[in-house]
Amino acid sequence: MIRLRRASKPVFLQNKTGKADAKSVWIGGDHPVVVQSMTTTDTADAEATLRQIYALTMEGCEVVRVTVKDPPDAAGLPAIVHRSPVPIVADIHFDHRMALAAIEAGVAKLRLNPGTIRDASKTREVVQAAAARSIPIRIGVNMGSLAPDLEKALGHSAEAMVESAMRHVEILEALGHTDLVISLKAHDVLTTVAAYRAMDLRLRKRETPYALHLGITEAGLLRDGTIKSSIGLGILLFEGIGDTIRCSLAADPVEEVPVCWSILKSLGLREKGFEITACPSCGRAEISVLELGQAVEAIAKEYSAPVKVAVMGCVVNGPGESKMADVGVAGGKGKGAIYRAGELVGTFPEGQLLGALRLEIEKVIRDKYPAYAHETT
Repeated sequence: MIRLRRASKPVFLQNKTGKADAKSVWIGGDHPVVVQSMTTTDTADAEATLRQIYALTMEGCEVVRVTVKDPPDAAGLPAIVHRSPVPIVADIHFDHRMALAAIEAGVAKLRLNPGTIRDASKTREVVQAAAARSIPIRIGVNMGSLAPDLEKALGHSAEAMVESAMRHVEILEALGHTDLVISLKAHDVLTTVAAYRAMDLRLRKRETPYALHLGITEAGLLRDGTIKSSIGLGILLFEGIGDTIRCSLAADPVEEVPVCWSILKSLGLREKGFEITACPSCGRAEISVLELGQAVEAIAKEYSAPVKVAVMGCVVNGPGESKMADVGVAGGKGKGAIYRAGELVGTFPEGQLLGALRLEIEKVIRDKYPAYAHETT
């Protein structure tokens, strides 16, 4: 059983463009865990950045962060903010003036790294400007960019990350700005989990339940990064810690979004798109389970309904698994069987199997998930 997440203080993200249709997102409180990613394009190239933002959004990304490292990046922000279908977060390091420019551009949130903006007076200037515009701030601590004194005193530790974050929390609180999100990211799972646990406990004791953004920073290439992110984020979310997540992969950022959704779906925290159960295959299989599974996955991309599909290589486990799914397909030699909630719908020649499966899936959507029925028209 998943523990109930703690009721963190909700933070409201909305692009400040004055557009009536600007998409808004709540982070924290009783709101669902939010999926985030970050663009890899040159922010100065607004068109390329917007193309990537739209690609991320199509995969289910709900908040997108963009780098704002210099004046050309800042110049690209107004068009990006105005045309983005999701809230935009400005990622700021070193130069506090870029944060001020991002605020003027109407970003939905700032991400500040305490380890790279160390002048309290500059931080104070940014915080005051953000507070005046009701722009939330994420205090984003990375293990690789701690303040020198903390690194010297505490080393590369979970404690050092927590102390770094708390320094900035106290600055912001002193200025009356408490629309905060906190992140504490290391490249390894155990340090990251320890840091978030410690921060969660500290915030509870202070009775300041700020929202937490989860991630394993620099997690790695697609396969290893997915594994590390899934374990680290999975542990924390299972314990009721975390309000928004990102899987930081050394890959096309669009690849990050399905991983986030898979983690949330696996823990029963969110529903989006198909949940596909597929057997690993064995010598009994008389059909390529991999090819069948990939074909079902291709069909799944056309729908957002949370349909559960079991893809099995033979009839040994096919009927049983299908009882736990909305639709099941079990392959055989030159043919396959389709099940609906464990009951046999029919047996079809291999060439007709996917078409029959699609029809059954659309029936399930109409019957069980009517809110998504427009997809079948």
